[in-house]
Amino acid sequence: MTSPERTEHLVLPGVLTADQATRTVRGILAVQREDGAIPWFRGHHLDPWDHTEAAMALDAAGEHAAAARAYDWLARHQNPDGSWYAAYADGDPHDVADRGRETNFCAYIAVGVWHHYLSTGDDTFLDRLWPTVVAAVEFVLELQQPGGQIGWKREPDGAPVDEALLTGSSSIHQALRCALAIAEQREEPQPDWELSTGALAHAIRSHPERFLDKDRYSMDWYYPVLGGALTGAEAKSRMEDGWDRFVVPDLGVRCVIPNNWVTGGESAELALALWVLGESDRALEILQSIQHLRDPESGLYWTGYVFDDKAIWPEELTTWTAGSLLLAVAALGGDEATCAVFSGERLPVGLAPECCGTAQ
Repeated sequence: MTSPERTEHLVLPGVLTADQATRTVRGILAVQREDGAIPWFRGHHLDPWDHTEAAMALDAAGEHAAAARAYDWLARHQNPDGSWYAAYADGDPHDVADRGRETNFCAYIAVGVWHHYLSTGDDTFLDRLWPTVVAAVEFVLELQQPGGQIGWKREPDGAPVDEALLTGSSSIHQALRCALAIAEQREEPQPDWELSTGALAHAIRSHPERFLDKDRYSMDWYYPVLGGALTGAEAKSRMEDGWDRFVVPDLGVRCVIPNNWVTGGESAELALALWVLGESDRALEILQSIQHLRDPESGLYWTGYVFDDKAIWPEELTTWTAGSLLLAVAALGGDEATCAVFSGERLPVGLAPECCGTAQ
């Protein structure tokens, strides 16, 4: 069981004490099912992306066995085409709530598997999950469009949706780089994946018209930076351009404009993106600003807060909100695996076409 000694590296002034970090980790563990599934909260659904984010937070807290169970759940319940469904009721693999298959949901296992390997050095785990990662990546790349962007899902009947989401494709960009890192570790080169990743990076950086217009959503603002497609001065400029639109001082980050609603997950992810850019002070300020969302009893975090009504909404304490905060704290605290995954330190470089520059 998690103890304060195991979460000392998750201490961050104004964000978490060791005892608070322990309570948050225990809150996620309390939701995890015996079979490894991590739904949003008990009685709600599991989606593969948020399940993976919560598992990564467990690894950041030293709960490696619990994290491995989460990844084994994905391996056991992967569809024959390499996908997972978008939602499983309470994490029950036999009770599918949404039979759509979203590409960014499916790709994200590569990020989690690489993070777990960097956290543990467990080669046996990497060998066991490699076929799962390969099948997931192949499913995702089947929906890559000629312009490099990734169609966002297959419908329940299998029909592909060719329209692409900037946030989803940016997340996939990070996932593909992690998949390539796994391939490199295993000495199994994947040149086709490299070409696909380069084309995707170019689309994200240079062709916004290839994505659905979701400019109102804060994720579309920061995810090209968080996913590693946008770096350097270009990334810094993008963050400055959107700052006043989305950041609400002392409360967090709006999920969508013009709604007066700040959300914990988006705020923690923004903090991670700021850390990637070397702006740790601003990242810390963002994390401190959302402590009003913390439930002291469970250690989990409310999804969001409607600040004109001064109301928690929705009234749900989600594992993925807590997970995103723990990962941001772990990065600021110097957790080696978390830093490597989000900084790109141990991810492939130079994947973009020469005419477009190189990815970090």
